[in-house]
Amino acid sequence: MKKKWLIFSIIIIIGVFVVSLFTNSFGLGKIVEKSFRKKANVLAAETIGYINKNLLTGDTTATLVSSTWLDNGLVKFTLSLGGQQFDSYISSDGKFLFPEAIDLKKTEEKTAETGDNSASQEIPKRDVPQVKLFVMSFCPYGNQAEDVMNPVVELLGGKADISLNYIIYDQYAKAMGAKSEDYCLDKDEKYCSMHGRGELNQDVREMCVAKYQKDKLWPFVEEINKSADAQNVDTKWKAIAQNLKIDTKKIETCQKTEAVKLLEQEVVLNGKYAVQGSPTIVINDTIFQGGRTPEAYKQAICSAFTNPPSECQVSLGKGESTAQGSCQ
Repeated sequence: MKKKWLIFSIIIIIGVFVVSLFTNSFGLGKIVEKSFRKKANVLAAETIGYINKNLLTGDTTATLVSSTWLDNGLVKFTLSLGGQQFDSYISSDGKFLFPEAIDLKKTEEKTAETGDNSASQEIPKRDVPQVKLFVMSFCPYGNQAEDVMNPVVELLGGKADISLNYIIYDQYAKAMGAKSEDYCLDKDEKYCSMHGRGELNQDVREMCVAKYQKDKLWPFVEEINKSADAQNVDTKWKAIAQNLKIDTKKIETCQKTEAVKLLEQEVVLNGKYAVQGSPTIVINDTIFQGGRTPEAYKQAICSAFTNPPSECQVSLGKGESTAQGSCQ
């Protein structure tokens, strides 16, 4: 009798459990769902606050449109910026922000269908490969790419023509509803930068260093990335440059007298390669689609040599790719 009662009790418990699946766990599901939805809204709102405080300049502000708690440990939220909406993600513990996400399964399926694989990308060959890394001087993804490219420049800089180039916008302040002087060099807004006038000024300074003290460029960029941002670079750059033995008077003169000419050259290159996002790498007039590690960059550049030099045999390690996002 006792055994029959035990079996009956188990059957009842299982039955109740099954019913709960179809009745949203006696209403607890709605409570849990509401709790997650509230937490998603809080995290998203806090992230918008962080973006407005640390990543945007001038009168530009982002606003929260919606948020969703996902089952994979992420909160998806939509923000409105400059009249456009963007989907971004934040980890459910609030520690990591992902401006965009790549669906690896879809990418894998697409590769299987099309045979498109960046590792086997064919790049035209030249005796001296021409490599252009297009960035915005304070785009975090561009800064990551600069850090990744630095050891490649140290290894191959004497064999390949590797340059830093800059993404310049026109009419950007108008599009953002801001003052032209907040983003642009000129009132006609032909030469503007996404992260403000400080970024544009730094773009020009780096171009001046590349022109007059090329060997100092990458150390200068590295230190700027570590110690300055778009809001304070105009006051910090000189001390950083002086520590690196850069002729700051020459750079200041270049900035005053050659800025328009240097920026116009970048505008032409932006148009030639249809560059929009920071970072973009162009190797022998071909946009590189591969991973962001020193070894990946090195292999891509080495594949562009007619006769690869012995330095190409040097491994720069496996390493993990940096985030594949971009500023655009």
